[in-house]
Amino acid sequence: MSNLALLGPAAIGAAIAVRTFAKRGSSGVGGAGRAATSATGSGSTTAAGGPKPVPVDPTYGDPELAALRNAVANADWPATEAILRPCRERGDHERLTWLITCVDDLGGDFLLTLPERQPGNALALTLSGARHVAWAWEARTGARASQVSQEKFRIFHERLQAAEAPLYAAVEADPESATPWCFLTTISRGLEHGHEVTRRRFEAGVRRDPHHVALHASMLQQICAKWSGSHEQMHGFARRSLEQAPPGSGIGVLTATAHLEHWLDLPKGEDAAYMRSGGVLVELKEAAAASVLHPAYAPTDSPHAALNAFAMAFWLAGDRATAHDLFRRIGDRPTRLPWGYAGNAGRVFATARQECKKRK
Repeated sequence: MSNLALLGPAAIGAAIAVRTFAKRGSSGVGGAGRAATSATGSGSTTAAGGPKPVPVDPTYGDPELAALRNAVANADWPATEAILRPCRERGDHERLTWLITCVDDLGGDFLLTLPERQPGNALALTLSGARHVAWAWEARTGARASQVSQEKFRIFHERLQAAEAPLYAAVEADPESATPWCFLTTISRGLEHGHEVTRRRFEAGVRRDPHHVALHASMLQQICAKWSGSHEQMHGFARRSLEQAPPGSGIGVLTATAHLEHWLDLPKGEDAAYMRSGGVLVELKEAAAASVLHPAYAPTDSPHAALNAFAMAFWLAGDRATAHDLFRRIGDRPTRLPWGYAGNAGRVFATARQECKKRK
């Protein structure tokens, strides 16, 4: 799980959470050609002479995250804890989860062995569990199951199983924290425990933080078609979650994520028609109005994951004006996902932004 979430930022967004290759069958420079064709009905603008790719910044321009990544890279536990502890003490589960997912890509033994050096410390246990989850997905890769070898699956499952011990220990050490449950929900999906087990873990997390975006993004992935769910289940969950969320909640990003997941699953031709259908655009507008475009929208993590998800969704849906407004808010802060669904994230982002600027 990394930055997703997110289909979280991760998660979300993405998700908060599943690594993936570019949309299958894509063409053009870095795979961006198909996305551009799907969005515009014309052709790719990513060929020679196109806009310069915008680098993906792993810190999102957040000074605290930059300091945290530096602390983890230097195996400095006191500095790491000094950044994370205040989030937990004020009950900001969303930011705590986001910060942790933004360092789980940093390798080495530091995060993996924290429980040995900080026994009983819930933050250390959670960080270690999160790193084990990301490490597991590194072994599996983001390929579809049919393209993953048995050896990779074996390592994937071993690492996920190893992640459960520190995360459950974190739950015992800090029973009111929602953050360990977010990673346990992702593990349940990876180990194929089934929807009911995953839902119980998700519900345990939302009892502690009812509108935790990364938790919802992780559950959304569980009920995606690619994880033995269905498009109907996925869209229904996104709608219900938004209905139950307060105005300005980041939960609205689930709607954009769900439509992008649906688009990703469709063959060429059908994908563009789907995103440009009136019903999809209506839902995107309603969700954006209730979340990223609402005056109360003020996430304590980074807003960029949700803004990027909506920007790509509106671009593909043909609403250049709304996408252009979102691009202005994003600035030069693209996220690896969802742009990476269509190829090189920085290149696809730059292409979409240029198109929306010209055709707003």
